Amino acid sequence: MCPILIIGQGLAGTALAWRLHERGVPFVIVDRDEVVTCSKVAAGLITPVTGMRLKVSWRFEVFYPEALRFYRRLGKQLGTRFFFPRGYVRLLKNEQDRQKWPKRLRESEVGPFVHPQAPQLDPAVVTSPHEGFQQRHAAWLDTVTYLEVSRRFFGEAFQIAHIEPGEVQDDAEGVTWNGQRFSHVVWAQGWQAAKHPLLAWVPFQNALGTILIAKADLQGERRILNRGCWLIPRADGTLRAGSTYEWTFPDPPAPSAAMAADLETKLRAFLAVPVEVLDSQSAVRPIIKSRQALLGAHPSHPRVVFFNGLGSKGSLRAPWLAKHLVEHLLGGTPLDPEFDLQANDP
Repeated sequence: MCPILIIGQGLAGTALAWRLHERGVPFVIVDRDEVVTCSKVAAGLITPVTGMRLKVSWRFEVFYPEALRFYRRLGKQLGTRFFFPRGYVRLLKNEQDRQKWPKRLRESEVGPFVHPQAPQLDPAVVTSPHEGFQQRHAAWLDTVTYLEVSRRFFGEAFQIAHIEPGEVQDDAEGVTWNGQRFSHVVWAQGWQAAKHPLLAWVPFQNALGTILIAKADLQGERRILNRGCWLIPRADGTLRAGSTYEWTFPDPPAPSAAMAADLETKLRAFLAVPVEVLDSQSAVRPIIKSRQALLGAHPSHPRVVFFNGLGSKGSLRAPWLAKHLVEHLLGGTPLDPEFDLQANDP
């Protein structure tokens, strides 16, 4: 069986490799192995009620069960825990939220995800902790550990290389790279796919995001907290806090000192305990305008496949989308038009 070439070992490419492994399909996954990437900086948050509008995340009822099964199974298989179901407290940050939330709570889709018990946060840890709600079915994916243990498992199927589009040649029968023959090439390397000449028409709207790594004595609080920014307590006593969106950024991207400072201000206002900022990281989210993700074969190059645009929801959506793409490539299952690259070809 001819292998599939996957370019990019982020959340999309890694989930795709696992889905191929499940089916016994050989693959080669190639990545530049950079220290800071979007998938490594990613929050890894999986939350049902999200965003400024306090709405249920799009298709959460489809994506979440698949993600839960996927990460739990892999954790057992690899003997490493990287998926953590967690309590999630969303505090209302302003008068607009306070007016909006009672209306949202009456909506039938929101109710099942709201815990009946009030958050009961300690005011010695969190400022103004009394207005908010707890969510059910929230989780955190430790993306760095997940990607690392997956790469080790892939062994020789993982290669470190920087591939330019012109180095990969496709024809009616397959794909050639580095003297090797493949059935397909899947470009899953995030925002940099916007530079691929065959994909220049895809309406990327990428955003630079910044997070902080900090230290604060949360006095045993282990839940994910959110008010103006989110924070994730970690087992080593540090916490991650984020995040920001910058729609204009340099290429190559540079860490955003201004956004890190703004985030630090929000974090210090959020917590009633002293905060020590240890580091900040910035990376570019791959976002496709008006789309949750796009995948599938190029309209005129059927051996060239695209899997991209997961944005800030990659941890939640990658397992289902990767399975959907593999079922399409191997069995001809039609792609959901919402995600089909060809259906969105201008």
